[in-house]
Amino acid sequence: MKESEITRENIEKMVLMFYRKVLKDDIVGPFFIAKLGDDMHNDYWKPHLELLINFWSSMTLGDNSYMGNPFAPHTQMGELKRETFERWLEMFFETVDTVYAPHIADAFKERSMAIAGNFMRNLRIS
Repeated sequence: MKESEITRENIEKMVLMFYRKVLKDDIVGPFFIAKLGDDMHNDYWKPHLELLINFWSSMTLGDNSYMGNPFAPHTQMGELKRETFERWLEMFFETVDTVYAPHIADAFKERSMAIAGNFMRNLRIS
């Protein structure tokens, strides 16, 4: 059954499900593997996943668990392209559609599209 409300627990479920997909993806996966490795249980992934759970909790629940700059790491990720962001969004949309009821999934989609658009503008990706 799809989640009809947002909780930190189902954000964690969504983040873990999403990054399992990312690691298997030929377009987006290599960027994360280069920085964090290919094992989500290693000492690089664990804090990153917690950071992402905190980020989405802050974005959707309004808590103050995220402290950081989400854009900064993307300046160090190498040759990001429009295709990279489009694929990331495609997989993210699939994941939120799997985890959440449509009205909640749509809220995640709107927020992620706005973030991706800002990142691409700031990275000067056309």
